Amino acid sequence: MQLALFDFDHTVTTCDTYARFLRRVATPAQLASAKWTVGPWLLGYRLKLVSAGRIRRRVTARVFPGRTPDEIEAHGRAYAREALPALVRPEVMARIGWHRQQGHDVVLVSASLDAYLRPWCAQHGLALLCNTLEVRGGRLTGRYAVRDIGAHKADEIRRHHDLSRYERIHAYGDSGEDRPMLALAHERWYRGVQVA
Repeated sequence: MQLALFDFDHTVTTCDTYARFLRRVATPAQLASAKWTVGPWLLGYRLKLVSAGRIRRRVTARVFPGRTPDEIEAHGRAYAREALPALVRPEVMARIGWHRQQGHDVVLVSASLDAYLRPWCAQHGLALLCNTLEVRGGRLTGRYAVRDIGAHKADEIRRHHDLSRYERIHAYGDSGEDRPMLALAHERWYRGVQVA
């Protein structure tokens, strides 16, 4: 038995799908205030002063509080159906298809949201480990249900999969957050290039 682990944003896709999803679901007032409330954080991220996890938590806390899970899930299904097909890399989709044809377990491991990744993974027959939003009293809080898995991908993989069952593990990623996941693998691809 073999296992293939794929990051999503910038690995399966050509861009950051979470940022695009946030712009799609944000209210006009949230979009108008984002320049001042999120802009400085984005600049800090680009200057490598703010981590990807911190910026994700910040924007998640701005966009989702008080929204209903049904509303965001409906947005997620539409986003998966309408936007994601144009954002995926054909060569990576072919690689996912090859792993599936070989009978390998294929898991998408992402710091993006289940609202759109769950329907996308269901369509492509993939298992999923990703961020889920917290719900209290029927409303989203703007926090993650457990934690942002971005920096904890390897821990989540170990928690959900007995790695000793696999004779070979393949991993595909593109960022520093993916390096611990890549370290679990026998065969590693970083930004499309196989590495030792």
